[in-house]
Amino acid sequence: MAPHSADPPQRIRRLILLLGLASFAGALTARVTDPFIAALAAEFEVTPNRAALLATAYALPFALIQPVLGPFGDALGKRRIIRVALCLLAVFTLAAPFAPDLTSLILLRGLAGAAAGGIMPLTLAAVGDAVPMRERQVALSRLIVFAIGGQIAGGALAGLLAPLMGWRGVLGLCGGLALAAALVMLLAPPPGPPEPRSRFDPVRAVRRYGAILRLPAARLLYGAVLVEGVLIFGSFPYFAPWLQARGLGGTLEAGLAVAAFGCGGFVYAAVARPLLARIGQSRMVVLGGALAGLALLGFALAPLALLFIAAGLLLGVGFYMVHNSIQTRVTEVAPEARGSAVSLHAFHFFVGQSLGPVLVGLASGALGQAPALALAAAVMLALGLRLGRRG
Repeated sequence: MAPHSADPPQRIRRLILLLGLASFAGALTARVTDPFIAALAAEFEVTPNRAALLATAYALPFALIQPVLGPFGDALGKRRIIRVALCLLAVFTLAAPFAPDLTSLILLRGLAGAAAGGIMPLTLAAVGDAVPMRERQVALSRLIVFAIGGQIAGGALAGLLAPLMGWRGVLGLCGGLALAAALVMLLAPPPGPPEPRSRFDPVRAVRRYGAILRLPAARLLYGAVLVEGVLIFGSFPYFAPWLQARGLGGTLEAGLAVAAFGCGGFVYAAVARPLLARIGQSRMVVLGGALAGLALLGFALAPLALLFIAAGLLLGVGFYMVHNSIQTRVTEVAPEARGSAVSLHAFHFFVGQSLGPVLVGLASGALGQAPALALAAAVMLALGLRLGRRG
């Protein structure tokens, strides 16, 4: 579907605002149970390792649902699927506080993860439908701000409100915010070009995926985002152990480094337009790979916790320079099947995030922390250089 190049800026801003609210609500629930693992383990009388399955229960369905929702979005309309997914997310999240045991809570979190999987990837594709290519990367960078804000807000709500509301109250609040976003989307649908309404054909969907994966550009982009997921997000669970081993802190400092990474996304969104105008996308993706590599080296060499946290900020800036460029190219790799193309992108990205902790842990055990991070830095730089070769 060709974007409407004549759409006025006000219409595009309204589209990004409404889709951004949906992305915020979807991201808000993603990590909100993480701070409650110890409390949940005590309440349900299970081990912390079993309670930690809540994170996997959310992330895995999010990834696995992508190959299904992409073709549905192409056939039935991306904005329609986003509204349905947001309503389902609200229902499952509001039901979670009433879970009588951990198994029920894991099931509801899995359903919520699958519902959230129908929001963020399809919002990227919907922006691709409505915004011309010359403005698309800036528009997507604005959309990402909402998603980053949701991720940070989810952690902040859990930390600040835990003593007052407990995990049930915090999940109920997140569900209420998702319901409010769903009502806004239903009462004031996002603007954009008319969406198709056709019968979903699974055979055609599989053939479409095969056609997309035969494109060299698509294979490069999906491979790149898989590597990003492994190298960037695979390091996050090891921040606290690395800091403790070097006497630089622990959980607090690790949390600040992760928060700084999110703030790096805000920095990128603020500089994206002037930076693109000045150096172009190809040079920006090379710069992003270099900054991400430098940040990974910073984690290995930082003599102070403050510098470790600063490396988290730098990693966020570099990551989003690379990642947002990949996202922009993915929205154009198969314009006639944009929902499918973006869903494959999300699938590879979340598979990379799932594999990351395992692979980073194996590399650190075999090579040592500093050599493993140096290797990751070199791969991120090489990735930026390879993506930058496209004119």
